[in-house]
Formats: sequence, C-alpha cells, structure tokens
Amino acid sequence: MLASRTQIGIIAGGLMIFGLGLTLYKSISLGLPLVPEKYQDVWTIESKISFYPTEGPAEVSLSLPAKNNGWVTLNENFASSGFGFTVATTEQARDAQWTKQNVSDFTTVYYKAQVYNQDGGRTPQNLSTDLTDLPRLSETQSKAFELFVGQLREKSNNESTFVSLMLKEFASNTNQDVEFILSDLHESKVDAIRYLLTYAGIPSHFVRGIQLEDGRRRQVLSTLLEAYVDGKWLVLNPTDGTAGMPEDFYLWKRGEDAVLTVFGGEKSSLEFALVKNSVPIRTVVSMEQRSEEFALLDFSIYALPVEQQGIFKGLLLIPVAALVVVFMRIVVGLSTSGTFMPILIALALIQTTLLVGLAIFLAVVGVGLWIRSYLSHMNLLLVSRVASVVIVVILLMAAIAIVSYKLGIDQALTVTFFPTIILAWTIERMSILWEEEGGHEVFIQGGGSLMVAVLAYLVMSNRYIEHLTFNFPELLLTLLGVILLMGKYTGYRLSELYRFREMKKLL
Repeated sequence: MLASRTQIGIIAGGLMIFGLGLTLYKSISLGLPLVPEKYQDVWTIESKISFYPTEGPAEVSLSLPAKNNGWVTLNENFASSGFGFTVATTEQARDAQWTKQNVSDFTTVYYKAQVYNQDGGRTPQNLSTDLTDLPRLSETQSKAFELFVGQLREKSNNESTFVSLMLKEFASNTNQDVEFILSDLHESKVDAIRYLLTYAGIPSHFVRGIQLEDGRRRQVLSTLLEAYVDGKWLVLNPTDGTAGMPEDFYLWKRGEDAVLTVFGGEKSSLEFALVKNSVPIRTVVSMEQRSEEFALLDFSIYALPVEQQGIFKGLLLIPVAALVVVFMRIVVGLSTSGTFMPILIALALIQTTLLVGLAIFLAVVGVGLWIRSYLSHMNLLLVSRVASVVIVVILLMAAIAIVSYKLGIDQALTVTFFPTIILAWTIERMSILWEEEGGHEVFIQGGGSLMVAVLAYLVMSNRYIEHLTFNFPELLLTLLGVILLMGKYTGYRLSELYRFREMKKLL
C-alpha cells in the first residue's frame, strides 16, 4: 500500500498534467490564444421568450436585430422544442417565427447571437422624416405643450439647442411644467418627449435595444429616441439627458412595430442574458463550426446557455481565490477569521471596487461589534444573539445604501453584494474571540482576513486570470493538484522564520 504522501503526489501530478494537456490542446488545435492582447470583445446575447398557451395554435414572432445597426453578427442560433421554425426576410426587417399546432404547458423558445461592435450604430439615411400622429390632447394639455415648447424656443437658436434644453429639463426632474405634462399624460418620459418633439415639428422614432452589461441576466429592452435635428438623425437618451448612441447599447430595432408578437399565448415575456468574452473572432467562428468534432475534449463554457455562462464566469474564479487562501495560510502562516471568509469578501470587493468595499466592510463590522458587545450583557442565547446581529447588519447595509444614494455615491449602493449571514457570523466570532483572547488577536485575524481578501481580489480581477479560467476551465484541475500538494506541506511557514529569528542568531 502506497503511503498517503505518495498517493497525493501521483494524484496531484496526474491532475496537473491532464489540465495542462487539455489547455495546450485547445490552444494549439482549436486556436484559443493564451494571452488576452489579441482579442475582440464579443458579446453573446441570448433572448428568452416565455408564454402561457391559450386555446388554438401558437405563433411567436420575434423581430431580429437589423443588419445596419453598427454591429457584426458572427452567428445566430435558434432553439425550441417541437416548434416549426422559419425566418421571414423582407427589405425592411427580419422576423423569427415559431409555430406549433398545440401547446399545453408554459413554453420557452430561445434566440442567441454572438456580435461585436463595428462602427457604433451608424444611422441609415433612408429613414422616413414624416411626423407621427399626436394623441388627442385636452385643452389643458395643449396649453401645457404650447407653453413648454414656446419657452424652449425662446432659449434656443436652432433645433439642436432646443432638443438639448428639452433633454436637460426632463433629466433634472425639477421643472414643474415637465412634472405636469408627465402626470397629466400618464405616459413615460420617452413617450412624452416624443409627443413634444412632434408638437415642435421635429420627426422622431423609437430606438429599442439592450443596455450591455457583462453577466447581466433578465435584462429587458431599453427605449431611446432618434430625432431628425438640423438635417441629421440624433439619438436621444431620455433617462440621463444625453445625446448620441451609447457605446454599450446594442441596437435591436428602429420604429414603432412591436419586437415580440405572440398569438395563441398570454403573459408573454422577452428577457435577455448577456456575457462578454474577449475572444478573437476567428476563434469564436472556429469553435462554433467544429464543436461536434471536438465534443469529447473541448470542455468549453460556450456550450452552456448564456445565463449559465455569466454565472460560471464568476464561479470559475473562486478556485483561484481558494489557492491564494491555502497558500497564505499553509505556506505563509497568516491567520484569518474563518477558512474561506476572505474569498467571500473578495467576491464582494469585485462588485463594489476595492476601496469602497473595504470601507463598507470595516464600517459594518465595526458597528456590528459595538452592538454585539451590548447584546452580550443581556445574556441572550446564541441563536437569538446571532439572529439579532443578522437583523442589525441588514439595517446597517440599508442605512449605508440610503445615505450613499442621497450623497450621490453610487458605488456604495453595491453594499448588498456583501454576504449578510457571513458578516453576522464574522461579527459573532470576533466578539467571542475578543472576550476569550483579547483585542490583539481580533486585530491579527481580522487584519489577516482583509489582507488575504485583497490579495484574492487582485488575482481574481486580473484580466489574464479571468481569461484563462473562463476559456480554459480545465486549468482548475491543475489548481486542484497544486492545492493537494500544499495540503501535505509540513515545513516551516514563512511567518515562523520571522518568529524564530532570534534562535538563528544563537546557532
């Protein structure tokens, strides 16, 4: 029977060789580069259409993204179970159509595309400049329109400044005329602005698309306006009052027609999942075309639905953070509060940014320790005490979010990414440690946890590490082998070399 150290060595060596071998195979045979400098940002956009069936045949029609939206489509995929499928193409648009004679249960169909930005959404020049019809306005509404448009005309010298002033007034939320128009019309900002543009004789139409955000799930279409101003088309954002096509906006459809139409169904919804990958275009195309040929060896995350890709993009970084924790505890000898508490802190820091996250963590834990010290004098049972700390932590996080919002510190709103239960349990453990070992030990373990968390954050947020873990997940087998080897390490820790420095002088 082999000794445990030998067994671990064989297992770890096999895992490391297997992981590195798969990585080299994907790099050489499939063309995946190992460094991220050669990349084009490619977005995978997956739309999910869901509905409940009614009586009769079902037909789902989805307007597909326009070819002239400034983006290049690498490939498209359509998925449905038991539906007939066609793509209807005209000069103006393309529509994906799913049909089925009988649908009995809640149903979902999918459309997925991989795209990259080419020219930022160039506007075609053959768009109609006809004015849209205004809704029937009451006498009060008509006077409000006339007064508001007249005031803007007096302050502007051309259509561009007129539109700019209008956007500014709607974005400020302080103009009483704007508040009256919105409340009296019972319409959204984008609809109200379009009516006012029409009233002022400026043609406009809706521009619907997706606000791109890496890893976002359950995203819905956003609506912008495109107005014909001073002889050219200009995209307007009613939300923040800016003009011009946003760089992170994927244009889906121009015009008034519905993006999704469902016959034979009810309660339909259209949601999007987004993942951004820095991958060369040739590599993406190659992987799509050769996925069946290399199915046994190509352990690619791209094969998963986009929603799951976004989840795994973060999960695959956790083993890297685990390696940092194991190295710092076993080899360096740093004490932490809990074995993997630093990993959870590092995950929160990725969402909040480093400095803001550290400030939030120190504030919540500091106030929590003070309140926990008060609760300890009340002789509460452990379960009740921990539950009380959980509630206090949630209230502290809510207070930080509210105060930061009022002060305009948007980054602090991400306080919700901190693991509430873990924070509460950390406060409880530190309180017990304070009572048993004193404040010095709390400082040592708390400081060690933060130091390891910051190191893990720096490693996890590195674009090289993010690229390798997502495109070569088999490297996690190599990480596992390294962690197993470190698990058998019984030598001096680096911190002990400093601790016993005086003995070295005696020798």
